[in-house]
Amino acid sequence: MAGKNLVVAQSGGPSAVINNTLRGIVETARELGEIDEVFAARHGIEGVLKEEFINLSQQPAEEISLLRYTPAAGSIGTCRYKIKERQQEDFERCIDVFKAHDVGYFIYIGGNDSMDTAHKIANLAAQRGLDLIGVGGPKTIDNDVGDSEFKLIDHTPGYGSTAKYWMHAVQNANEENAGSSPADPVLVMQAMGRRIGFIPAAARLADPHREMPLQIYLAESPCTIEQMADQVNDQLKSDGRCIVVVSEGFDVGDIGALRDDFNHVAFSSSEMTVAQIVVNYLNKVGLKVKGNARGNVPGTDQRHAIALASTVDLEEAYRAGQTAALLAANRDSGYMATILRNEGPCYSVRYDKVPLAEVANSERTFPTDWIAPSGMDVTDAFVRYAAPLVGQGMVSLPMIGGRQRLARLQPIYVDQKLPPYIPQAERA
Repeated sequence: MAGKNLVVAQSGGPSAVINNTLRGIVETARELGEIDEVFAARHGIEGVLKEEFINLSQQPAEEISLLRYTPAAGSIGTCRYKIKERQQEDFERCIDVFKAHDVGYFIYIGGNDSMDTAHKIANLAAQRGLDLIGVGGPKTIDNDVGDSEFKLIDHTPGYGSTAKYWMHAVQNANEENAGSSPADPVLVMQAMGRRIGFIPAAARLADPHREMPLQIYLAESPCTIEQMADQVNDQLKSDGRCIVVVSEGFDVGDIGALRDDFNHVAFSSSEMTVAQIVVNYLNKVGLKVKGNARGNVPGTDQRHAIALASTVDLEEAYRAGQTAALLAANRDSGYMATILRNEGPCYSVRYDKVPLAEVANSERTFPTDWIAPSGMDVTDAFVRYAAPLVGQGMVSLPMIGGRQRLARLQPIYVDQKLPPYIPQAERA
C-alpha cells in the first residue's frame, strides 16, 4: 500500500548546490515505500498557499539527475515570503492544502526562518488532526544557520561553494591588481554577508600563507572606515598595492538600504554599495601612491556559479537531502537534517538530526577569536575550518554545443482542488 505524498519547497536566497539537496530528496523518496509521490511547491511556501505543485515523481529520471549540475532555484523556485505569527489564515491555508492533496510529509529547504516555518506548520497540523511530518533541509551561503559552537550544524550546504568562488575570485583579482597597480593600486571587492563574516573571510583561502597584500573586513570588524583608510595606506607604503575584501554589511553609515519580506537588507537593490563608498572615501582622502582605488561588486553570481562549485559541497548537499527524506519516512517530525564534523586530523562528516525549534531559535555568530586583532584579517583557525569545505578539484559540467546542459523539469502540475487564495501579505 502506497504511503502519503511529500511536498518539498525552497526558501530564501538560492545556492549553487540547492538543487542537489532537492535531488537527494527526490531520488531517496523513490525508494521509500512510506512516500507515494513527491510534489514541489512552486516558489516556496507561496506555492503551498496558492496550491501550485509540480509533480516531481513524474519527471524524467535524467532531468532529476541533472539537478546536480543546475544551480540557483530555477527548477522549482524559491521565495522571500515569510508567514508571520499574525498570519493565521496563511497557516490554516497550508493545512487545508496539505489535507486536500493527501500530504503526509513536508520538507522545507532553507535557513533559520524556513526552519521556524516548518516547525510551526508541523505543530499546527498536529493541533488540527493532520498527520503531517515536518522536516528541515539546511541551506544558506552565509553559513549563519545553527549555533556559534557548531554543535547543531558544522556548516550549511551552499557555503562551501560560495567560499570556493571567493577563493578563486581573489586569486584572479590579485593577478589583475599586480599587473595594473601603477594606475589602479587599490582594488575593493564587496562580498555578500549582511551580518556575519563567513563569506568575506573565505577570501583568505586564496592566500593562506599571507603572501598577497590582502585586507579583509567583515561585518563584525572593529575597524571604522577611517581606520581602514589608514591601514590601506600602510599597505601601499610597504607593497605599493592593496586588495580590500569588504563585507556588504561593513558599517559605512546609511546607504539607503532596502529590505525584503524577511526584513533582511537587500544590498544589491540599495541606492549605494559599501564598496563604492569605500572607493570614494579612499580616493577622497588620497592614496600614498599614485593612482586610484577601484571597486568590484560581484552580484548573485556568488551564489550560483556552478562552474566554481565545491565538489565537497555538492556531495554534502545531496546527502543532506537524502537524510531529510529518510527522517520524513522514519516519522522524525520536527527535525532538521544536519552535517556534523568528526574529530580527527582528516576531514570527514556524519549526517544526523537536530530539533527544528533549536535551529529556529539559534543565531550563529562569527567566532571572535577567528578575527585578527588588526580587524583586517582572519586567523589560521578559520582557514583550518573552511579549507576542507572547498574541495580539491573542479566540478565537471555536462555540455551540449558548448553550453551547459541544465535540468529542465516538465510543467506537470498537480490538479488544484481548492478555491483560489491570495496570501495575506499580498492583499491590498
